[in-house]
Amino acid sequence: MENMVRQLSVHKEHEVLLKLEAAGLNDELAQKVIDSKGNDLAMKVVRLIQNGGFEPSTSQKRAREILSKNCFGIEEAIKYFGVNPSKQQLATLSEVPFSEAALEECKNTHILVAVFPLSILDIRGKVAAKLFYGQSWYSTESFAKDHGEVSWYLVRKDQVPNSTSKNWNEQQAQLGKDEEVPTARMMVYTIIGHYLNTGECLFKDVYVRCRDFASSGGRVNVGYFDQGGLDVNNDWDVSRYSGVGYGLGLASSRKFQ
Repeated sequence: MENMVRQLSVHKEHEVLLKLEAAGLNDELAQKVIDSKGNDLAMKVVRLIQNGGFEPSTSQKRAREILSKNCFGIEEAIKYFGVNPSKQQLATLSEVPFSEAALEECKNTHILVAVFPLSILDIRGKVAAKLFYGQSWYSTESFAKDHGEVSWYLVRKDQVPNSTSKNWNEQQAQLGKDEEVPTARMMVYTIIGHYLNTGECLFKDVYVRCRDFASSGGRVNVGYFDQGGLDVNNDWDVSRYSGVGYGLGLASSRKFQ
């Protein structure tokens, strides 16, 4: 402790202590913090402050236990996207709308994502420029401005099996009964968020079709997320490739139960 670098001024420490005492901190509680093993209580308080006072529900905790690193929850949205959830949004997300059986089934193939109403353009403005391929074509597109609704989603980590080298109609036949095609916003949110949280690049060598259309009439697809950043593109439904040598698969997410 003697070599600890001070992070707060004496004045700031005094102010924090006064706030804690006003909230009910007394000598007995302070001693519990001092005596807690591994400084556990103090770290819990700091995490609570970092999360804006958010405390996960039993449903959220259980989902995180099942999916582990394949969970981008409220805490991650606060940390990486600077989200400041409202009470109404937290209430909406309080229960994860997927059964434990569904989460167990998807724990290695999907990411559970707490999606807040951030548009693709919002996300681009919140993260390092290198995470997106240098594009301006969609800066005025409706799909890129769409904020959507707050909700939980289970998003597949790769293209639907056997969906490449097929047109849109052929790809629909590959969807399972519990699957649907997500929006480009959901895919960008998931891909960028998961990378910031784990360092894993999804869709490195394939594009995946999404639900949205560009103003040109082409269907939006995203992918080829590598050192050049995430690419947002569009192509016609009759196409089987988005370019020479490029795979064009289908994105999917789990339907709500």
